[in-house]
Amino acid sequence: MQKTGIAVVKLLFFLCSLLSETQAQQGKKLRTIIVDAGHGGSDAGAVGQYENSLRSKEKDITLEISLKLVAELKKQLPQVNVIPTRSEDVFQDPREKAKIANENKGDLFLCIHADSGPLKTGRRQTGTRTVTRYKVTYKGKKKKKITTPYTVVEPVYEYYKLPLTRNGTSVWIFAAHKTSDKLKAIMKEEGQAEGEFELEMGADSSYSSFDFNTPEGRAIAQIYAKRYQEKSDRIATMINEEVEDTGRPALGVNQRQKGIWVLQATNMPAILIETGFINNPEDERYLNSEKGQQELAEAITRAVIRYKTQIENVQAPSSK
Repeated sequence: MQKTGIAVVKLLFFLCSLLSETQAQQGKKLRTIIVDAGHGGSDAGAVGQYENSLRSKEKDITLEISLKLVAELKKQLPQVNVIPTRSEDVFQDPREKAKIANENKGDLFLCIHADSGPLKTGRRQTGTRTVTRYKVTYKGKKKKKITTPYTVVEPVYEYYKLPLTRNGTSVWIFAAHKTSDKLKAIMKEEGQAEGEFELEMGADSSYSSFDFNTPEGRAIAQIYAKRYQEKSDRIATMINEEVEDTGRPALGVNQRQKGIWVLQATNMPAILIETGFINNPEDERYLNSEKGQQELAEAITRAVIRYKTQIENVQAPSSK
């Protein structure tokens, strides 16, 4: 038993060393980008509901921005394969989206959404109305009931939804406590064949596939889950910076405590971009405008180019 444990530790150390050395010499290539337009079909997502809103549907906004993003990525990065999860108004289960990304061996998953939040209700007086009410009294020993009508004038109110005051673009990555779900994706346990995983080592490596159902394999998978977390944070930070450079409020990189399936079930770095608040008047107009949609697509593309350059130009430390 002790010898087996030592052998496992040695193998794990060897694989980690090989993995680290190979990646230091040759950065991971960004060959395939998956662009996901959130919601779709019967799932409208958030809807503009405040008074005088454009009554926008999140599914329409995400599709328009995603199509522009796909076009911009293809224009700026013609050597990269850019795959949209949907290009029309259709419903897709989040598991289907993750499956599309994984089966196409994506190197980066970009999910486009629009944010919202609970709306407060306002009221205002629109007029008055006269109503009849009744005063009840009792008279005599037998307490005879006497009902006396009288009229009063009362205000009439109408109720409406107040718009959100919060606006801006935020970027989300899978939460650290959800690493086990990312681990499942890496180990291909979510409805796919288990057992093999393409390590980031280059095509000629004899370790290009590995059994993750072994103790040492699970340890390697945990390393990858952590690495995906770090890479997701890196591209998310770059997108936040590019959005900020446009002059638009940039709300930072966040980890949502409630899990986001498409971020956790994709076998690659993955982020979700909340492009704006659909129930904020300024944001809603921006998200519906050609200018706003294109500006966001270009900002995200600039970040992807920076990310691609960075991960593909990792140099091995020089020996002295």
